Amino acid sequence: MSDLRALPVPDGLAGERVDAAIARMLGISRTRAADLAVAGAVLLDGAVVGKSDRLPAGGWLEVDLEGLDPAATVPVDPQPVPGMIVVHEDDDLLVIDKPVGVAAHPSPGWTGPTVVGALAASGHRLSTSGAAERQGIVHRLDVGTSGLMVVAKSEHAYSVLKRAFKERTVDKVYHAVVQGHPEPTTGTIDAPIGRHPTADYRFAVVAEGKPSVTHYEVLEMVPSASLVEVTLETGRTHQIRVHFSALRHPCVGDLQYGADPVLAARAGLGRQWLHAMRLAFDHPSTGRRLEVTSQYPDDLAVAWAVLSEGYL
Repeated sequence: MSDLRALPVPDGLAGERVDAAIARMLGISRTRAADLAVAGAVLLDGAVVGKSDRLPAGGWLEVDLEGLDPAATVPVDPQPVPGMIVVHEDDDLLVIDKPVGVAAHPSPGWTGPTVVGALAASGHRLSTSGAAERQGIVHRLDVGTSGLMVVAKSEHAYSVLKRAFKERTVDKVYHAVVQGHPEPTTGTIDAPIGRHPTADYRFAVVAEGKPSVTHYEVLEMVPSASLVEVTLETGRTHQIRVHFSALRHPCVGDLQYGADPVLAARAGLGRQWLHAMRLAFDHPSTGRRLEVTSQYPDDLAVAWAVLSEGYL
């Protein structure tokens, strides 16, 4: 039997996207709200609406909260992922080094490998907290970003780590190679990030976005690019990519956010030069600080070597 919610669109949410408004009105995640809209489970004045449609004041919404079964729609496919390394494991958690081309968890429209699926294939026990297809996932990396992720095995670790990420007590350090030479060479980018006003699959610096803070330090400069160490104070989707694109120094290879395709091709890159290098957090059970580091994967190491030659 469906769980149907029917309610008017309040004036304060007039003009909002369907997914954002439903998330606020019903207290569910925006991802869940978007999935419901994609599944045709959201009606406005009797007609199906898409997740990015805008709501009129006084419209009548009907939302079938059982209209999408996440476990059935995006099942976990236990498949090994070559190159995915477990760099730390104990009774509470795993830290993995994720290769490029791997999503954190299954989602509608994604048919490739996932961290959850790879860990299921290797017999790892994960926390059952959260949605069925996101077991153990307490933070994410983009499909096109490689590097370190922590995954919860115990329910206690899931709760503690989720809170640690929310309270910003986790140190997240990335290395990025960006086009050109940022000035100043050390700084902070404090600019709100939200959905791009015209491109649903992108994010942008927008006045009504969520507070987003990125600290950076240029480690090395070569003629066409700079190697930058980045520390995130917040964890917005695509945050590093959006912030450096807004500075007109997009990550090399990040064509989605304005990178030069010629430079990317000459460096041999098919994705953004961005790697999660270091994670540090208080262990959920012992309280001791756990720090894990990574190395550049081959494609990024080769691209940086080519860029460093300076003859592009």
